[in-house]
Amino acid sequence: MTTVCAVCALTACGAPGPAAPTAPTSTSAAAPGLPSYAVAAQEKITAAMKANVIPGAVVRISSPTQGDWTATFGTGTIGRDDPITVDDHIRAGSITKTMTSTVILQLVQEGKLSLDDPIGKYRSGVPNGERITIAQLAEMRSGLYSYTFDPSFNRTLDDDPGKAWTPDELLATAFTHPPDAEPGTTFEYSNTNIVLLGLVIEQLTGEPLEKAFAERILTPLGMTQTSLPVRTDATIPAPHPQGYSFGTNVSTMQTYALPADQQAAALAGTLQPNETDANPSWAWAAGGAISTVPDLFTYVQALVGGRLLDAATQKVRMDSIQPTDPAHPDAGGYGIGIAKFGPLLGHDGQIPGFMTFTGQDPATGLTITIGTNLATVPSGEGSALTLLKAILPVFYPNLQAPPGNPAAVPNR
Repeated sequence: MTTVCAVCALTACGAPGPAAPTAPTSTSAAAPGLPSYAVAAQEKITAAMKANVIPGAVVRISSPTQGDWTATFGTGTIGRDDPITVDDHIRAGSITKTMTSTVILQLVQEGKLSLDDPIGKYRSGVPNGERITIAQLAEMRSGLYSYTFDPSFNRTLDDDPGKAWTPDELLATAFTHPPDAEPGTTFEYSNTNIVLLGLVIEQLTGEPLEKAFAERILTPLGMTQTSLPVRTDATIPAPHPQGYSFGTNVSTMQTYALPADQQAAALAGTLQPNETDANPSWAWAAGGAISTVPDLFTYVQALVGGRLLDAATQKVRMDSIQPTDPAHPDAGGYGIGIAKFGPLLGHDGQIPGFMTFTGQDPATGLTITIGTNLATVPSGEGSALTLLKAILPVFYPNLQAPPGNPAAVPNR
């Protein structure tokens, strides 16, 4: 799959939107007192949104040397004057993976498990379960097949978007397929890994994953607008924009890029993305969280700054980051629930209807958080990453090439 998504091969189900989006406008026009980078960033975001038919976006940037800036762009509903707002709730997608892996590391701190433990110690029936370690699951090096590539699974998502999936159903789907690789031999992004880690957390804490998140991450950080819904809850708290995606789950199993004629139609406004309201229980520990841009901004500062772990465990996390492609070590990296995008550490998240990115440069403290209400642009790239790549040259003029997405599903 040649995609930049952070969750997996899933896009939209639903009725087409009513009309083509108008050119995005920002609610924070350049004015005295704004950081020096604001004008350039705003211009690049507006141009990238227009060129890629992204309906709406929220962007928050903090530079320790140049100041802070938050701006909203475009609409929450295609064809309507419905400005997106800073406080809008959005599905966070695979940023959820970093939360699951953080709780795993906290349990390691507490002596309740080891990163070297085999998953077979906690869950029977896992292919190669006696040889796949907890660390390999979190680092996406288990070799396990991701259930999100299963054709029957994707047909069910299209035919029954309201279905509330259980973790056991997701794993049963995954385990009908042989592993893709031997444990520890290669990086391959797989939601199956993180669903297994979510079940380990529930087993060791004796409480639902959503409660573990709240107690261990969300409440301590004051992330009052973030939650992991129970699997039967497909709603998003108000306020929130309408989410959009191109294609169907089946049509995007191998790539999010639309066929050439459909790309042209989408850019011309004659092909509309679908409205998405599907139940995200299929993503659960790997992508089910709901948040806001301000909360995700708070979260990544704690994630990269080490506020969620003790110093020794934080070092383990940071040291775990390895190139996802050894032939291109500068393109991107992945570790224990944390990704490297060029100079930034954090994660992105794509789920039908929405895309997010949150990252921080540990060397300078520059922090960038983006939320959009379109999963992927017509070319197949995640919408938030399209905006990130537009912004980065403002801060890194010597960046040789935009970073790839280390949290991308594998080519198949």
